[in-house]
Amino acid sequence: MTVLFPALGGALVVAGLIALLVGLRGSPVDEAAPRRRRSRTVARLLRLDRRTQVLALVGLAGGIVVWLITGWLVALVIGPIAGIGLPVLLASGDGGATVRKLEALEEWVRSLAGVLTVGVGLEEALRMTLRSVPDAIRPEVTTLVARLRARWGTEAALRAFADDLDDATGDVVSASLILGARRRGAGLASVLESTAQSVADDVRARREIEAERAGPRSTARWVTIITAGVLGVLALTGDYIQPYSTPLGQLLITLFLGAYVGLLVLMRNMSKGAPLPRFMGERARDGARS
Repeated sequence: MTVLFPALGGALVVAGLIALLVGLRGSPVDEAAPRRRRSRTVARLLRLDRRTQVLALVGLAGGIVVWLITGWLVALVIGPIAGIGLPVLLASGDGGATVRKLEALEEWVRSLAGVLTVGVGLEEALRMTLRSVPDAIRPEVTTLVARLRARWGTEAALRAFADDLDDATGDVVSASLILGARRRGAGLASVLESTAQSVADDVRARREIEAERAGPRSTARWVTIITAGVLGVLALTGDYIQPYSTPLGQLLITLFLGAYVGLLVLMRNMSKGAPLPRFMGERARDGARS
C-alpha cells in the first residue's frame, strides 16, 4: 500500500505532463466538420493565452525544483496550478479601471456641455466630441456615434450607450442626455455641467473606497510572499519536511494549501464589493417587474 500511492501519483503526473504538451502544441481544425457546442468554461480552458501558458510553465518548473529538493510528487501538480491561480487571486482587481473610465466620462460630459453652448444640436455635438473623447470610453462613444449615423433613434442609441457603459453613473449621464433629446431646450449644457460635477463626486468616493479595498489585497500579497519564503527556507532542512514525504503527509499538505487558497478566495470576494444597481437596461426592467 505504501508503494501504491507514489506509483499512482507518478502515473497521474506523467499523464498530466503529456496532456499539457499536447494542449500547448494544438491540433489542426477541420473547417468542414460540424462545430461542437461547448460551455463557456470549457472553451476558456481550451483557449489558453500566451501569458497563462508562460505562468503554467513557470509553475511547472518551480514544482520540478521542489520535487527534486523534497521528493514531493504533489509539487508537480500544485506548481502549474499555483502559477496560474496565484496571480489571479493576488491581483489588484479592476476597480482602478472603473475609476479611470468614470474620470474619462466626466471629462467627456464637460466637453459635450462646452460644445452645446455654441448652439449646435445634441446629435451634432456628440459627433463633434468624437475627436477628443478620452481613450477609456472611446469604444463606447464611437459606437454611439456610429449608431446615430446608422439612423438609430437618439433615445434608442443613448439607451444602448448606457448598456455599453454598464454602470450606474453611466445611467445618470445617459438619462440626462435622453431628457435633453426629448425636450430640446437650451438648458442642456448647464444640466450636463451639473451631471459632470456629480460624476466627479462619484469618482472621488469610488477612489477612496478602492484605496480602502487595496489594503487587504496588499496584506494577502505580502503574507503569501513571506509564507512562501519561509517554507522555501524550511524545505532545505530535511528534518522539518520529512513527515510530509509520506503519502499521508502529501495528502495533508495538499489539504493545507487548499485551505489557504480558500481563504485567499474569501478575502478577494470580500474586497471586491458589489456594483451599484443600475436603473436602466434589461436587468433593471426585469428587476422592476419582479
